[in-house]
Amino acid sequence: MSSYSIDHNGSPPAIASSSRSSPTEEEEEHSEDGLDIQRDELLAEEDPLHENGQLETRSFRRAQKAVKPSFASRFLPSPFRPASAQSDGSRARSSAYPTTSTILSYLNIPSSDNKDVEGYDWHNEGPGKRVAYDNLTAIDWIYEYNRERTRLRHLTANAPGLLGQLKLLVDASHIWLILVATGIAVGSIAAGIDVASDWMGDLKQGVCSNVQSGGRFYLSRPFCCWGTNSFAECKDWRTWSTRLGVDNKGGSYIIEYIFFVSLSVLFASCASLLVNRFSLYAKQSGIPEIKTMLGGFVIRRFLGTWTLVVKSLGLCLAVASGMWLGKEGPLVHVACCCANLFMKLSPAISGNEARKRETLSAAAASGISVAFGSPIGGVLFSLEQLSYYFPDKTMWASFVCAMVAAVTLQAFDPFRTGKLVLYQVTYHSGWHAFELVPFAIIGIIGGLYGAMFIKLNILINRWRASPSNPFHKHPVLEVVAIALLTALISFPVTFLRAQSSELVEYLFAECRDINDDYLGLCKAGRANTGVIFILLISALIGFLLATITFGLQIPAGILLPSMAVGALYGRVVGLIVEVWQREHPAWFVFASCEPDLPCVTPGTYAVIGAASALAGTTRMTVSIVVIMFELTGALTYVLPIMIAVMLSKWVGDAFGKKGIYESWIAFQGYPFIDNKDDAPVADVPVSQIMTRMEDLVCITATGHTIGSLREMLKEHRFRGFPVINEEREAILLGYISRTELAFALNSGDSQPLADTTECVFRHDPHIDPGEVLDLRPWMDQTPITLSSRCGFQLTKDMFERLGLRYVVFTDKGVLAGLMTKKDLWYVLNEGEEGRFGGGGTTGVLREEGDGREDERGLLRHDAQDGDEEDERGRGRGGEG
Repeated sequence: MSSYSIDHNGSPPAIASSSRSSPTEEEEEHSEDGLDIQRDELLAEEDPLHENGQLETRSFRRAQKAVKPSFASRFLPSPFRPASAQSDGSRARSSAYPTTSTILSYLNIPSSDNKDVEGYDWHNEGPGKRVAYDNLTAIDWIYEYNRERTRLRHLTANAPGLLGQLKLLVDASHIWLILVATGIAVGSIAAGIDVASDWMGDLKQGVCSNVQSGGRFYLSRPFCCWGTNSFAECKDWRTWSTRLGVDNKGGSYIIEYIFFVSLSVLFASCASLLVNRFSLYAKQSGIPEIKTMLGGFVIRRFLGTWTLVVKSLGLCLAVASGMWLGKEGPLVHVACCCANLFMKLSPAISGNEARKRETLSAAAASGISVAFGSPIGGVLFSLEQLSYYFPDKTMWASFVCAMVAAVTLQAFDPFRTGKLVLYQVTYHSGWHAFELVPFAIIGIIGGLYGAMFIKLNILINRWRASPSNPFHKHPVLEVVAIALLTALISFPVTFLRAQSSELVEYLFAECRDINDDYLGLCKAGRANTGVIFILLISALIGFLLATITFGLQIPAGILLPSMAVGALYGRVVGLIVEVWQREHPAWFVFASCEPDLPCVTPGTYAVIGAASALAGTTRMTVSIVVIMFELTGALTYVLPIMIAVMLSKWVGDAFGKKGIYESWIAFQGYPFIDNKDDAPVADVPVSQIMTRMEDLVCITATGHTIGSLREMLKEHRFRGFPVINEEREAILLGYISRTELAFALNSGDSQPLADTTECVFRHDPHIDPGEVLDLRPWMDQTPITLSSRCGFQLTKDMFERLGLRYVVFTDKGVLAGLMTKKDLWYVLNEGEEGRFGGGGTTGVLREEGDGREDERGLLRHDAQDGDEEDERGRGRGGEG
């Protein structure tokens, strides 16, 4: 029988016993922690590994306080002390005081089968051997960090002194070399994307030709017209109507309209074709997936070489198409791909999933650094938005990577202006106290915008994923249709015709710094009314277009479109306040304005509007303030930005706590549990939620063969199986993952064994190792266990704080139930209703359909029995 569904209700209760006696009150009085040992007290232990199979008693006397070694002796052994004296001294110290190394070496003595008189085998106890993680599973954070500590200890075990320190130095330098290389690569790629997307974006309206000043076709319009006061005076830049010799005003408009729409659709369709043909993981921004991966989830090929190439090329085409998308979010994905590529050169980092995620957290900061020209903002973005585990060393690594990326981008200087991004601005004036009111209004508008955008975007994408969508199986045609719609609407509106980064640059700038106002932004008098109306229409259209664009199968970010929409309505508020102050300068509210000097700067309102829109969309706070400060360089505007961001987040949280990335994580069904979420959960015992023992498939310690275990793996798709003593008692012995079990059965430690070979999960001194397959080395004999009577809040905290894959629940050593990370995710996100009533007896459904990739690389979950919840990946509480 390969598996058992066990009912332990009739089992006699197991009694937990301990061989340690409690210290007396008299002993505790002389001990600070209650665990101290008196000077003449002997510590006796049973030694199951003794040569003759008898018990040996070792005594350890508390030695006098050790003499602190000199600085030189930590690195170099003394040349005046003989080796025998050193070894004798070591043994003397070991016998006098049980150091950690002594105890570990004592417990790791190899044993024979007839030496374990009590039935225990300490040599094989522990977390067990592991193989590579399956796709769409979670990592074991505790195991990975323990393995890293063991690797470092072994690195210097045979190289004491200066040689050991050199080894540690070389090993520690790997991550810095990876981060420096990542920063250089990200800065170079960002510079290339800036140059290529600007040239292709300007190509929609014309081309640079050799007419007067030696212009070349590969130059964008700013470089082609370098040195001229306005584009109208530039003879080298020729529109398509001029190139075709059409002088009629109506005919020129039609020709330029056709070229603009055609090239926009061409660029967008090429970007979507690249994504769908070569790497579907390169679609959208990638930040929800990166956030899930940094939380411990495994998504293979998401950071591969093809993804990096397709994302970089597709991003150039997507930005140039003029659709309402940005490159800021996707650059984070590009940065993580670069780091993953360089990590392969260091097995010490690439072989440890926990260290890989620390490195990816640091690399993600470089993406924001080059996207906004904000190295410090990139570090805070990684800390606030992306990272699951962010210690101090990761913050320092993030700072180095972000700085190197920014310096590299500055060295390329893609805009030849000394700016890292196009919309960096500098303001010449400050703000006044009365402006705090419109700043607060902008913050409220930003919160409303973010809440509406998230809800509408999720609704559209739910419809997009349904069969009612006519483009459900034709994602490239859907991109073409939306690109066509965007181009047709954008061309007649001057503010929408410009590239998003170019539009934000003009909205941020002061009119006194704009030499060529070809967008018609800085009009005076009554013309301002028309500008305000066009800005409002542009903000509304941009909001709708960004809502339907984010979610297409094309590289697309949401940060820059949100900034553009926020800058539009922020500039509107600024223009209204400016007109109001100009028409009523004597009003007491404007008494602080200086005469004959501009009192209101509409560009600052655009910056604050952009910050409020970002806060409403992403629900970030500190990182947005720092990014905006680094963009403007104006310390005086930090307070208004903070006020707008604070109000935007408060208003947005009133409609829902999740930002756009968290909403997409929930929409995609990724098992991400946010350890920063301190929201209270239902005060119920975990026994009402866990998968109870009678619904688990358990493996008994004996009674199995290789063939029966293989049949069990075919019959059940569970990620892992609890191992118990026997059917009746069901005492927990450990937990074995499906991956390790399948690997051990298929390969074994030596030659292949027959299917009739017996398999055991506990030590038996009478078995023949040559005829029985011992699976204890592959079993986790020390799983994290809790009492089934504990509360759900404690279980949730354990998962979040320790990054656990699963928790086993016991009652006095008897298996009671199991909960996995996906079980917890299901309960927290989708299973609240009707789950805490106490009527259910089976807990969360176990995951039998493990997540896989179909032929196009989409994440999906296998369905079972046509259950609608299973088709959407719900309730499949597997280990991943």
